[in-house]
Amino acid sequence: MMKRISGVTARAGEGNRTRSCARGGAGRDALLALAGALGLGLAAFVAPAAQAAADDGAAIVLKAAHLLDVVKGRTVTPGEVLVQGERIVAVGPSVAHPPGARIVELPGATLLPGLIDAHVHLFLHPGAEDLQTIEESVPARTILATLAARDDLLAGFTAERDMGTEGAGSADSAVRDAIDRDLIPGPRLRISGNAIDILGGHEDANRFNPAQHVLSNATYANDVPTLIAVIREQHKEGADFVKIYETGPDTMRDGVLATPYQYGPEELKAAVAEAARLGERVAVHAMGEPGTRYAAEAGVASIDHATQLDETTMRLMKEKRIYAVPTFSVFELVPYDRAHPERRDPQLDYKIREFKRQVAFGVPFAVGSDVGPFPHGTQAHEFLLMVRYGMPALAVLQADLLNGARLLGWEHEIGQLAPGFYADIVAVPGDPLADIGLLERVAFVMKGGRIYKGAAP
Repeated sequence: MMKRISGVTARAGEGNRTRSCARGGAGRDALLALAGALGLGLAAFVAPAAQAAADDGAAIVLKAAHLLDVVKGRTVTPGEVLVQGERIVAVGPSVAHPPGARIVELPGATLLPGLIDAHVHLFLHPGAEDLQTIEESVPARTILATLAARDDLLAGFTAERDMGTEGAGSADSAVRDAIDRDLIPGPRLRISGNAIDILGGHEDANRFNPAQHVLSNATYANDVPTLIAVIREQHKEGADFVKIYETGPDTMRDGVLATPYQYGPEELKAAVAEAARLGERVAVHAMGEPGTRYAAEAGVASIDHATQLDETTMRLMKEKRIYAVPTFSVFELVPYDRAHPERRDPQLDYKIREFKRQVAFGVPFAVGSDVGPFPHGTQAHEFLLMVRYGMPALAVLQADLLNGARLLGWEHEIGQLAPGFYADIVAVPGDPLADIGLLERVAFVMKGGRIYKGAAP
C-alpha cells in the first residue's frame, strides 16, 4: 500500500493447482441463514454464487464476436469457447455444441481470460488507512473484505494477490478459504497475511503518540532470526507468499526520489531462502534505490511500485524474471493532499519518466493496482494508465494475464483461453486491443465455469 501520510508461489505441496475444497452448498445455506438472523441484508452479496451454482455440470458454449489469443497476440473472429465443469474444453472460431449444452450469446463482445490484479488490499477501503485500521475491528474489516472480493470479481478480476491485511493478521486466509469453498463469491486468491516491517518503518504508527502504543499495520521483524520466525508463523497461519516492506518513507529531493531501505542484502537473502524452503516466494514493497537493487539481488518474485530502478537493478530483474508492478492507480486515484485533492502527487511525473525507461529496457511487468485506498471494483483503470504512459495494449494484457499467472504460481491454470485451463473468462463490449479502456466495462464474468455476471440462468 502507498501511504499518503508519511511472491508468490503456492505453499509446499500445492504446486500450480488451485485448492480443490469441497463445494459448499450447505455453507451457502448457512451463510444465508446467518444473514437473515443478523438482518444484514446480504441477499445481493450471496446471490451471484447461488445463481452461478445452477450452471454446475452442464456444458456451456460461449459465442462472441471475437476472442483474444493472448499468447499469440491476435484476435480470433468469431470466437467460441466450450466449457465443461470448471475447465475449458475447446476454443476457436467454432467449437462443438454438445447436446443439451447451454449457449450463451455475447454479440459484439470480445472474450478474454479473467483479469488478474497482482497487488490488492482487500482489507482496506477509501479513507485514512491509518485510522481505519485502528477504529475498525478485525471482524468488521473481514466483512468488508468479503464485499471487496465480490466487487473485484464482478469487475472481471478472477484472480488476485492480496498484499497484506494492514494489521488484520491472517484474516485473509479465512476470506480465501471461504471463496475456495464457495461460501462467498470472489477471485482466486494468493494471500500473505500481515506484511513484514521494521520498528519505525513504512507501516508503523509513526504519527501517533508513542505513549498510546498504537500497533503497526505490519509485523515487526528487526533482524534475521525474527524475520525467519515471522515467515514461519505466517506460513503456519496459511500464507501463500511473503510480503516485505523494503523502503520508506519516500521524499522528493531536487526532483529525484529518495527512499531509505529497511532491510539489507543479507536480511533479504535470508528471507528469500526461508520462503523458498517453505515453497513460497517473497514480494517487496520497494519504491527505489538501493532497496530495489537489494531486492533484485536477493531474488524476490516481484518489486511492487518500482518507481526508481537503476540500470543494474533493471538488468538483474530482466535476467532473473523479477516482475515490476507499477501500481499507477493509487498515485492517480487517491488524493495526495486530502485538503486539496486537485494537487498532483509530485512523485507521479517522476514515476512516469522512470516507467518509460523501464519499458525501453525490457523490464518484465505484471499488473497490480494497489486497490483498497480507492474503491474495489474500479481497478481496471490500471490498464489504461499503463497504456497511457508507454506500454502497448497487447503488452499490458500479456503482462497481466501471462506474467500475472506466473507470479501467482498458476501459469498452467489461468491467464489463457486454452483447453485444460480454468474457465475464468470475461467479455468486454468491443476490442480491448483498440481501446484498453473497455476493461473498465466488463459485461460478462465466468469463474471456474460458473457465470457471475452477464447471463442469467
